[in-house]
Amino acid sequence: MDPVKVGKVKEIYDEGETLLFKFTDKISVFDKIIPSLIPHKGESLCRTAAFWFKVAEESAHVKTHFREMPSKDEMRVTKYFVPDHKGNPFEVEYVIPIEFITRYYVAGSLYDRLKSGEVKPIDIGLNSMPEYGEELDDPFFEMTTKYEKFDRPLTVGEAMELGGMSNSELVEIKEVIYKIDRRMNKQVRNRGLIHVDGKKEFAFGIRRAPVVIDTFGTADEDRFWDLEEYEKGNIIDLSKEFVRQYYRDISYHERLYAAREAGEKEPDIPALPDEMIKKTSDLYVSMFERITGQKW
Repeated sequence: MDPVKVGKVKEIYDEGETLLFKFTDKISVFDKIIPSLIPHKGESLCRTAAFWFKVAEESAHVKTHFREMPSKDEMRVTKYFVPDHKGNPFEVEYVIPIEFITRYYVAGSLYDRLKSGEVKPIDIGLNSMPEYGEELDDPFFEMTTKYEKFDRPLTVGEAMELGGMSNSELVEIKEVIYKIDRRMNKQVRNRGLIHVDGKKEFAFGIRRAPVVIDTFGTADEDRFWDLEEYEKGNIIDLSKEFVRQYYRDISYHERLYAAREAGEKEPDIPALPDEMIKKTSDLYVSMFERITGQKW
């Protein structure tokens, strides 16, 4: 059977009422697939995501699309209708074409947008420019497009129109996210990690109840820091940010975004050196153990 979709990380197979996710060892940054495979990465993502789906269902009592894991790098999930352009408020069940992002610390693209002035400190509840790594008094919630070539930030009005959501439905989705994240933040902190930020995706299920779909809580979708080092004043990235930083250090990120701004041909992303492949593979294995508390 051929996949119906080949993404940056997953191959998706249509089984009728269900979808089969096959997690590959591919890795991507800045919407570019790196021409290197990371051993054990697919298994790490699959097993970590399955762990959080069970936490969401059993502890937070949240609906998810997870059904079972046929193998260590495969996940079977309930299938939902994917709208062509935007959600239809008259459709009962469909994938909401939006990514929902919650940030608890100043990091990543949020810090970049603060430096550029795209986001103002007041927007995140602060009176002055924060330091990188500063904890926010309140979580910063934002939404971006899901099916466009590049993620685009959305206003609340744009998100409601694109997702076919009412204001009360959006509020309910936010409450579900915070409910899951409270459990996630507490669990990983007990294992020496800080949950910095992360994204989640949803569908509307029966009676338009929000259903958590895709995957979340892995070293790909979420950002984690080492708690002990953070308390010493050091920020140690324990997520795919580790790889993003490598491409910043070799100036690829700068060249890529300069080309995008100018509308020029994007430079090909170089492969990772063998040492980085080994370090990244080890990171994904160790992060499965640290996030879940389980042995590899």
